[in-house]
Amino acid sequence: MAKAAKKKTGKKSTKKTTARRARITREPAQNAFYAQSGGVTAVINASASGLIETARKHKKKIANVYAGRNGIIGALTEDLIDTSKESAATIRALRHTPSGAFGSCRFKLKSLVDNRREYERLIEVFKAHNIGYFFYNGGGDSADTCLKVSQLSETMGYPIKAIHVPKTVDNDLPITDNCPGFGSVAKYVAISTQEASFDVASMCKTSTKVFIVEVMGRHAGWIAAAGGLASTKENPIPTIILFPEVEFDQAKFLARVNEMVKKHGYCTVVVSEGVHWSDGRFLADTGLKDAFGHAQLGGAATVIAGMVQGELGLKNHWAVADYLQRAARHIASKTDVNMAYAMGKAAVQFAIKGHNSVMPTIKRLSNKPFKWTVGMAPLNKVANVEKMMPMNFISKDGYGITQACKNYLEPLIKGEDYPPYKDGMPKYVRIKGIAVKKKLKKKFEL
Repeated sequence: MAKAAKKKTGKKSTKKTTARRARITREPAQNAFYAQSGGVTAVINASASGLIETARKHKKKIANVYAGRNGIIGALTEDLIDTSKESAATIRALRHTPSGAFGSCRFKLKSLVDNRREYERLIEVFKAHNIGYFFYNGGGDSADTCLKVSQLSETMGYPIKAIHVPKTVDNDLPITDNCPGFGSVAKYVAISTQEASFDVASMCKTSTKVFIVEVMGRHAGWIAAAGGLASTKENPIPTIILFPEVEFDQAKFLARVNEMVKKHGYCTVVVSEGVHWSDGRFLADTGLKDAFGHAQLGGAATVIAGMVQGELGLKNHWAVADYLQRAARHIASKTDVNMAYAMGKAAVQFAIKGHNSVMPTIKRLSNKPFKWTVGMAPLNKVANVEKMMPMNFISKDGYGITQACKNYLEPLIKGEDYPPYKDGMPKYVRIKGIAVKKKLKKKFEL
């Protein structure tokens, strides 16, 4: 009898414990906030697609995804987009649509000490709309913003899980093998450099001798390095690459240009916007600052063109890839698109598992065949850290890339992921952008 009674009591206890655990784990679903930040890319919307589609599969955890109109500004001004009003077809089509569907911004949250009102406002908006998840899709400065938001639970007592979704054409985020957005820019630059070089080669006997193309890259020369892929064994191209990592030497550069033109009849120069003199001054420094406090760059190609014309007397043409390089979804890398989507998907998976203050990363497993997997990095190791080009990726003369660099770059530009076309034009989509009804009476002035 004693044994039977003991057994019965144990069952009751187990049932009570199970019920109690169920109550604890069965927390009501909360909403998520998603926003895009910084310069947009050809594949940032693929990350949005991956994130929203994954969130829709986890309704017990994430009730709805509200997107900030124009980035974090949308949270501060309570200007939220209800993504549940967008059809499954539209969210799916974001995967092949360039730019930032929800609007981006260049706005960096100051520290809690310097501007407490911004954080108090975020909490007001999050509370009003039952937001417990924060996903910020951007680069290094965006990682810093996400890190600060992730600390709200500690500093201001508001529980929130903040996950940074990596994106930057500059490819300068640490820890991750590469950044979504870079592979497609690299593909565009490599192809454009090759095609333009074919053009110059055909005209150099009686016309243009030097073609100069300026690409993005403030401190890191990853995009400029992609220009080195234009020259292949089948079609070698006389190319000079100017990296931010290498101090610019005018005399040495002009001597190399002169040498190549004499030997090949022409040459192509790929110059990063962040190329600088030995004293640290940018060749293209306009004297202006952007919203993040960075020097506003633009015009390195014209400076180089002036040198080539003035010192060598060589006819030249120059071009600035600018927005074209980061908006070119029509020639996006399939590898890049897949990675961008995977980062958005992983962000949701990390959040519902309870992770906070982290960023999904890309871990390269092998080059041939190219294999990769999803990893995770703590945001305090990512925010405000720039990953430069390793010096063993730059040739000894400072004007080209090594085989190690080619081994790194080539898998990232492989594969085509063309958007659907209609009447000769890509079929991109625009969201409805229906606003969530505001609940706060107080407006916020930026």
